[in-house]
Amino acid sequence: MKSNYNHELTPELRESLSKIKRLALDMDGTIYLGSTLFPFTVDFLDSMKNAGVGYSFLTNNPTKSVADYLKKLEGMGIHADQDNMYTTSLAAIDYIKSHYPAARRLFLLGTESMISQFEKAGFESCSDDPDDVPDVLVVAFDPTLVYPRLCRACWWASQGIPYIATNPDRVCPTDQRTILVDCGSICRCIESASGRRPDITLGKPDPNMIYGIMDKYGLKPEEVAMVGDRIYTDTATAHNAGAFGVLVLSGETTIETALKVAEDAASNPNPEFYPPNLIVRDIKELGELILAARS
Repeated sequence: MKSNYNHELTPELRESLSKIKRLALDMDGTIYLGSTLFPFTVDFLDSMKNAGVGYSFLTNNPTKSVADYLKKLEGMGIHADQDNMYTTSLAAIDYIKSHYPAARRLFLLGTESMISQFEKAGFESCSDDPDDVPDVLVVAFDPTLVYPRLCRACWWASQGIPYIATNPDRVCPTDQRTILVDCGSICRCIESASGRRPDITLGKPDPNMIYGIMDKYGLKPEEVAMVGDRIYTDTATAHNAGAFGVLVLSGETTIETALKVAEDAASNPNPEFYPPNLIVRDIKELGELILAARS
């Protein structure tokens, strides 16, 4: 995978950018940082919409329903609707409907907001009862987790119930003096107790979120750009889905790290991480390049 950081709009880059019909946008570090919206985000989104380029906000955090995420974005000044959001909860819902079409009852480790998203999709939430047998076990990042429900999840995992994890993150970033145990660590606990790993772990870098966007809008991989600030999730998702990968330097990853990844990939046929197709300072710069490519 060739990485571009000199921002020269070469014929190759122009062709790639002109094909993009939808942007899969990471959120924290890409459109905002912490609780602060970047000053160029709204103009960027407006310019993409006017150019006929759609966008979906992607997040590995399943704790909020789509309605709650839209409320958060509205509070930041971003006017979006349900078509603009794709969370790991939605990815799990799409996966269950595709792979377990008869499933109706789920045992869910997750927040009330997340559970409401599944119920809105037509599923029923099972109680903590050995006689209330679920069709599928779904484990997510759950700050409200209580011990009995963790034990019940371990039990259902041990019984061979289809088992889905919403995301692989071991911890959730925080500026507080604590460690927020995320879905990946909860799944490790279940594995230790039951001997069972999830049948599939969704969320970045798993490509199913990009596949979901492609299926929904009838797009090819090269028509979707995954845009984010993390090489090991965002760029990896693009690579795994065959989409166009854009790394922004407005969040976690530095240019030094990005160039080192590109250097390692150039000399290693099986690198740990794959470099992005394009590195930009931020989404403002990405928007300028897309508009120039489409002019």
